[in-house]
Amino acid sequence: METDFDISKYTSFKIGGKVKKVYFPKSVSEFVEILEKEPDAKVFGNLSNTLVSSKGYDGVIILTNGLSDIKIVGTKVYCECGVKGPMLSQKAAEQGLSGFEFMIGFPGSVGGNICMNASAHGQSISDKLLSVKCYDGKCVKDYTKEEMAFSYRHSVCAEKNIIVLSAEFELEKADKDVIKRKMEENLEFRKTRQPSLVLPNCGSIFKNPDGDSAGRLLDSVGAKTFSAGGARVWEHHANFIVNASNATSEDVLNLMIKMSDEVETRCGIKLQPEIKYLGNDDKEDLLCRKLKIK
Repeated sequence: METDFDISKYTSFKIGGKVKKVYFPKSVSEFVEILEKEPDAKVFGNLSNTLVSSKGYDGVIILTNGLSDIKIVGTKVYCECGVKGPMLSQKAAEQGLSGFEFMIGFPGSVGGNICMNASAHGQSISDKLLSVKCYDGKCVKDYTKEEMAFSYRHSVCAEKNIIVLSAEFELEKADKDVIKRKMEENLEFRKTRQPSLVLPNCGSIFKNPDGDSAGRLLDSVGAKTFSAGGARVWEHHANFIVNASNATSEDVLNLMIKMSDEVETRCGIKLQPEIKYLGNDDKEDLLCRKLKIK
């Protein structure tokens, strides 16, 4: 456990101040013990889709990147919540198992991917899921795929504050070369459509509205030219914000409001944020409420 911990190096945005208390569990049992001890703690895998306040967070967080066990038996895959998507994709490919090719370019953890039902290239993490072991605030419980209530960028986790501990999947046998080619195609797609983490970013900023694309809408209002302080919209895709020059969390939130307001004014559509926010600052809290960031 660390106190007054500088979190910025752990966030993909490279933005964030000091967090009052941070835990780094090394086993699922230790993780559960911490959750029981710190019931108000916020849990994160890789902080890849979270904007942390530059002014820090006066609370407790748990980072699960130490929970990285993977077991593969036949076509079944068991993994802990802190496993990173690219690692899981590679391990499955080595065994000739298909179903995780889409995660090769995802910076997030399995726990986070399950909570938001991450998807890309026609695949989603819920497709091959068998069950999830979770902590519901009282006890450890197994949830079936149906009980997780998956939908677009959503699961029951957000509604009931359920914490993913581990998961079991069943993949399909496939030719290793075919799997490898698909992974290479996905990586190439990411290179052309999403900024490299050399340009610190948090992935897609807004969810796609029904029947449309947030990127298309933002592009139609000229968002690629928008900036605020050290944050700017990526010039190759309008639904990404990059930390171009020591951006602050307030810079990012102000830029998000500018993007959202333009789309709502000119297209009549209110975009919903895909990223999360962590902080205690009153001014930033007002910005988050305007954006409806949860």
